[in-house]
Amino acid sequence: MASATRQPARYTGAMSIRRAHPWISVALILLCCSCNPTPSAPPAPSSAGERIAAFPAEVSVYAKVLETGKDFAHQADRDVRTASTIKLPIMVTCYSAVAEGKARWDETIPITPEAKVSGSGVIREFEDGTPLTLRDLMHVMIVVSDNTATNLLLDRLSADSVNDVMQRLDLSRTRSMRKIRGDGSQLKAASGWSKEGESEENKRFGIGRSTPREMVRLLEMLHAGKVVNGEASREMIAVLKRQQYKDGIGRRIADTDGIEVASKSGALDALRSDVGLVYHPRGTLAIAVTVDGMSKTDYSADNAGNRFIADLTEDLLRELLPPKEGSAQGN
Repeated sequence: MASATRQPARYTGAMSIRRAHPWISVALILLCCSCNPTPSAPPAPSSAGERIAAFPAEVSVYAKVLETGKDFAHQADRDVRTASTIKLPIMVTCYSAVAEGKARWDETIPITPEAKVSGSGVIREFEDGTPLTLRDLMHVMIVVSDNTATNLLLDRLSADSVNDVMQRLDLSRTRSMRKIRGDGSQLKAASGWSKEGESEENKRFGIGRSTPREMVRLLEMLHAGKVVNGEASREMIAVLKRQQYKDGIGRRIADTDGIEVASKSGALDALRSDVGLVYHPRGTLAIAVTVDGMSKTDYSADNAGNRFIADLTEDLLRELLPPKEGSAQGN
């Protein structure tokens, strides 16, 4: 009988090893994994300073506990673009003008097509010629950050008058430069310049300039009832408490039991800013933060600058207003 055709030999060593020693396969897998480990996420910042150092933009901040004077500063005296936080000094100027008899809360100011600009607010949707009172314009300028209302108030009072009031308050770096131009394709020609705004070196600031330390100083004077008078200061704080953009300082704490926030925010393509008072059971924190030079333009509430300001606020509350020993932890 013919013998069967002989097949080529096959290498079965590895298979034999796996069958004989299954633990060797496991060891080889573990060895390969150890050579290419999955990168772990960097640890979350544990302090305000670490958070600032890790954020990929230029940060300027000053925060102060008004009852104790305990503070935190990082580039606190750097001149920054205010964006819409300049509307706080404009509100102060409204109250000052009324107190000095230069304006009346019930005087009416008609909406003009020249004042209408795009961006935040609702008044641009109103019919031309619609009369609004000075008080109405002041409220919507702060509560919904209305740009057209801001321009109408600057038409009535002037950017120079804002700067005069800031100078009287010894806030020499806080300045209104001009009216708001709007944004995008609806950008208007710049107008309503103040004397300082006409300076070439100040045009880079847009509608306003300040420093975090000066903004906190203004908030501190409001809290103490020293801006115009006690009643006016209390009214201004009440308006700031009602403003509707709580994406930064008030993002996570505005609705927390026992905490109130009175604030005014600002936004540009590469910038987010927020200034405000945090009324906490353990004390009052005045804070001003600006982040500028962000690489991504994002006008959603989840902008990286907004989230950074919210995180930084929580850090500063923990560091400057720590819970008493033995008390419950948290903000």
